[in-house]
Amino acid sequence: MADVPTLVEQARAGRPRAVARLISLVEGASPQLREVMAVLAPLTGNAYVVGLTGSPGVGKSTSTSALVTAYRRRGKRVGVLAVDPSSPFSGGALLGDRVRMSEHASDPGVYIRSMATRGHLGGLAWAAPQAIRVLDAAGCEVILVETVGVGQSEVEIAAQADTSVVLLAPGMGDGIQAAKAGILEIGDVYVVNKADRDGADATARELNHMLGLGEARGPGDWRPPIVKTVAARGEGIDEVVEALEKHRAWMEERGVLAERRLRRAALEVEHIAVTALRRRIGDLHGDRRLDVLAERIVSGETDPYTAADELVEGLTNGA
Repeated sequence: MADVPTLVEQARAGRPRAVARLISLVEGASPQLREVMAVLAPLTGNAYVVGLTGSPGVGKSTSTSALVTAYRRRGKRVGVLAVDPSSPFSGGALLGDRVRMSEHASDPGVYIRSMATRGHLGGLAWAAPQAIRVLDAAGCEVILVETVGVGQSEVEIAAQADTSVVLLAPGMGDGIQAAKAGILEIGDVYVVNKADRDGADATARELNHMLGLGEARGPGDWRPPIVKTVAARGEGIDEVVEALEKHRAWMEERGVLAERRLRRAALEVEHIAVTALRRRIGDLHGDRRLDVLAERIVSGETDPYTAADELVEGLTNGA
């Protein structure tokens, strides 16, 4: 059994192995997870969480690496959660993102972790919220969450980040795809990467036009900026950081940041509660109570909704 208080103390002292152990406890749904979260609770709430999303091939990993460099130049401690597709064989992360970010491996001010989605369709590992909390408590001032590009379910990043960055690239039909996927509704900052390619200006114009077709914004409302970058050469990355800092300042001034974090916490509590309830229902398979309810539905004595209400009431009352 891990000594959780000691691990947390070591993580806050900047020891990467302690951070890794804590995140492993999270990913493995360890019986000590409750203790970990209880110890971390008063130590969190300081990190700025930035989500990066976009279609495969737009340069998310390269952009993430460039942002790490930019924030380190500003003296910030940076955490990166690179959410990889699960291996169909091992269930583990493919770790491609960590290979591409190897230039930061020896920097003690950077912590990079690949996490497997484990079949979770939203592009984020189910344990990502708790892993973010670990990095926050460990002193990371900025946490970059790079997600799998999985189309329409990608909008889940908006629920996990303070600021969502949507990356596009010219020549990939991204304007149309973005509208389809609904990511035009969740982006706070838009980045047209690989801007040295033909069509970058056209992609930016199309994106600007589509953003203009969205809901009307009042005076003082946030207007998502569009930044052109060549992340592989670091071009335009300082402008992205500037846009992120402006959005953060706007959210703090308007109380939006606090609202987003409250919503995030509420969703996390809901997920944990639903997971626990689902586990208890799973334990009922083979239990006579569930069989009796099923028999009553089949015989027409009751309907599925009433039966479900009875089941939930019984579970929550400890019956």
